Parts: sequence; structure tokens; C-alpha cells
Amino acid sequence: MGNRILVFYGSYRSDRMGIRLADYVIERLRSRGDDVEFIDAKAVNLPILDRMYKEYPKGQAPAVLEDLAGKIRAADGFIFITGEYNWGVQPGLKNLTDHFLEEWFWRPAAIVSYSAGRLSGARAATAWHGTLSEMGMVVISSTIGVGPIGQTLSEKGEPIGDGGKALDHAFPRFADDLMWWVDAAKAQRQRKAPPY
Repeated sequence: MGNRILVFYGSYRSDRMGIRLADYVIERLRSRGDDVEFIDAKAVNLPILDRMYKEYPKGQAPAVLEDLAGKIRAADGFIFITGEYNWGVQPGLKNLTDHFLEEWFWRPAAIVSYSAGRLSGARAATAWHGTLSEMGMVVISSTIGVGPIGQTLSEKGEPIGDGGKALDHAFPRFADDLMWWVDAAKAQRQRKAPPY
């Protein structure tokens, strides 16, 4: 198998349009040979942050946190698929992300944003860039923005219209950029232990 990539998605809404984009990204990465796992914040359903994973005594974290911490540590890279809520990030995805810290370190992350409007979640993507960097990830410069999502992807996550064509055109370069950083980070971790 290829690189181990976790794809995170954060909408808790009943009619989740962004799931189309998650399906698209996962399918395209798998077709490239990558080992991809979908992490749905709604399905994981962590409580509002009270105690981070690292704040539990060793072996006493809830099973869901222990499981997710292991998956994050074992991953080679991450993709965060984010909608935009009132110029900001989705609270469900932010809450899930904040439960961890050191587990994220020394791996690349990429941001894929979307919205129902024409700005494609760009403001959420901008907010996520700083957040993920602060949490120890190397955020790649390539991003994807999709909007209006309902005119870009069908209910099955297949590209439609001009927006779908643009997405199909942009995705290979985006994925190549992420995998370049994944390979670089893997090589560096093998060459030298992280400084902390």
C-alpha cells in the first residue's frame, strides 16, 4: 500500500453536502494507491473538550481517544475537509482536532475547503492553516476550494459541470504536493529523531 493518509471531515449537519467532497478525495487518493482512512467527527462524536488525550494518566483515556491517537500517530499525512461557518471553522472538526497535540507533530497536512457559495470556504481554510501549523503539522501550500459544492459534485461525489472539471484538473497537483511532503517527512524522521 501507499502512504497512510487520514481524511478528517467535520460537519454535524443533517444534510451534509461536504461528504461529497470527502468521498471524492478518498476515492481519488485510493486510485493513486494510497492507504486512506476516513475520520468523521460526527461519527466519532467526542464531547466538547474538557481534557486532552495527553492529560489522561497513561492507559486511562477513553477508548475512542486511545484508538484515534494511535491512528493519528501511525499516519503519514492528513487532509482536513472543512466547510465554512460564518467566516470560521466547523466546531465539530475543531473540537476533534483539539483533543490531541503531540500526536500530530512532524507530519504534513492539507486543507480542502468548501461552501454553498462562490468563496469555496476560503476563510475557513485560512483559519485552519494557522491552527494546524500551531499544532505541529507542516501545512502544504496547495489547497483546494470547492464552491458552490452542489454545482461541483453530485450526491455520489462525482464531478459535475465546470466546477467539477476544475476540481479534477486541480486534484492531481494537490495530491502530488502532499505526497512530496509526506515522503520528505518520512525520510527525515528515519534520518533523525524529532527535536522534541
